[in-house]
Amino acid sequence: MRFRSRKGDLFIPDDCDERAALGRTTHMAVGAHQDDLEIMAYHGISTCFGSSDNWFTGVVATDGAGSARSGIYASYSDEAMQRVRRNEQRKAALLGEYAAIVQFGWSSAAVKGGAASDVAADLEDLFVLARPDVVYLHNPADKHDTHVALLIRAIDALRRLDESFRPRQVYGCEVWRDLDWLVDGEKIALPVDERPSLAAALVALFDSQISGGKRYDLATAGRRLAHATYHESHETDSHAALTYAIDLNPLIGDPELSIVDFTLGRVDRFRDDVARRLTALS
Repeated sequence: MRFRSRKGDLFIPDDCDERAALGRTTHMAVGAHQDDLEIMAYHGISTCFGSSDNWFTGVVATDGAGSARSGIYASYSDEAMQRVRRNEQRKAALLGEYAAIVQFGWSSAAVKGGAASDVAADLEDLFVLARPDVVYLHNPADKHDTHVALLIRAIDALRRLDESFRPRQVYGCEVWRDLDWLVDGEKIALPVDERPSLAAALVALFDSQISGGKRYDLATAGRRLAHATYHESHETDSHAALTYAIDLNPLIGDPELSIVDFTLGRVDRFRDDVARRLTALS
């Protein structure tokens, strides 16, 4: 790979040749921060874990410099925190048996606009090298600016690909906003109850965040369990844990469709669903 950021880092847990490692990728997740992948794309990680046919490659866009910190990490400089975060993500790749973990090392400001074209170009290059079948991205209704900015960069990159290089399925996933508000016909439920100990261990590896004051380990597990129970009101639970996703394929396939219109269309249908039910029962 040719990184456009001087902090770019490629780690291949099994020491496979770089081209072969990326070329075997079937599932890829693109997250803004270290630990986003393990929260939003465990469906892909668990699908590939222990498989000889499916391989997960993770992509982290930012360098971790802006991470919240307290406790033993309270006095860490931005540079020291970046090293910690990078190493935590490498450990997750080892534990999860990823094909590769790519960390671009951009700042959040760069992703949000300072180097938007370079970030999109990095992603386009990687999509061409890996040619994943399934891609997990942030969702367009996420409330974290860096997440939404990275989603826009990724959409731009995917739209520039020749159709033969595009993934079969692109999901927008949950991190900083749930997707349980989507009407049921537009809500994709992804089972994540395989290997619960692996799911817990992957998130727990990011000690700098958990000990630093953010209990992502408990919150992530709780959300998945809640989704599984509240997914259907009149049926018994079919899975022990679920995450929700939004189908981004229509957005990739129609370059004239704006991300704003795509997203607000789903918000409007949620509004209409609420209004219809209230009106019918009043």
